[in-house]
Amino acid sequence: MMSSSSSLFSRGAPAKATEVHARASATFDAKLAETQALLRQAAALGTDAVTQASSLGAEDVVITHLINTLQLDIPIFVLETGALHTETLALLERTQAFSRAPVKAYRPEAEVVIHFIRTNGQDAMYQSIDLRKACCGIRKMEPLARALAGKSAWITGLRREQSNARADVPLIDTTEVATKGLTKFNPLSNWTWGDVWHYIATNGVDYNPLHDQFFPSIGCAPCTRAISLGEEFRSGRWWWEDETAKECGLHAKN
Repeated sequence: MMSSSSSLFSRGAPAKATEVHARASATFDAKLAETQALLRQAAALGTDAVTQASSLGAEDVVITHLINTLQLDIPIFVLETGALHTETLALLERTQAFSRAPVKAYRPEAEVVIHFIRTNGQDAMYQSIDLRKACCGIRKMEPLARALAGKSAWITGLRREQSNARADVPLIDTTEVATKGLTKFNPLSNWTWGDVWHYIATNGVDYNPLHDQFFPSIGCAPCTRAISLGEEFRSGRWWWEDETAKECGLHAKN
């Protein structure tokens, strides 16, 4: 688990995230083989049974690249919340254009979003945790339910290193409360941040340019900021809240 971002970002470092972060661990080759085997295992469930959930962050573009490179029949979905950065939307368009595997965007119900904003205001997420989670429910959780409907498994980019709450993420999770009742594959569970960027750099993987601007974790624009030297990996997500509240519900344990 990352105790400080000092290993991630240093003053005077090159602007490109690939140049700053790409540092393969000593066991990277074994981790890569493990990940490839897990993805093949997931693909064996069938196209209608499994899907990749992609936020288009660094971890997820690695998984999508592996799915395409291995020519696995695993469809991909993105939660297009209506509040994503322009850089994320542009990457979504490029991914849809060039991915062998189909990439589908799920959007929130427009009428529900409009009602929420009319009732609570455009900046409701800053007013209370309950309102922020209500916004996440509308923009993420309801579309997620549609994306996972009829599936028996899904694939995520969770890594143990990302936060205290994710320190025990297994490669395969069947804990019902954590997986929406499905099997959850976490093929990068054992990877380091350096491993992720080593893969991206080595394979020329297209990634979100916000990573070059010190955004290690990228969500909706109003709820994501760059981090500074010494801050935790996910401190740029919902930065005004207590550390223990920093999940939107997609991967919450309870």
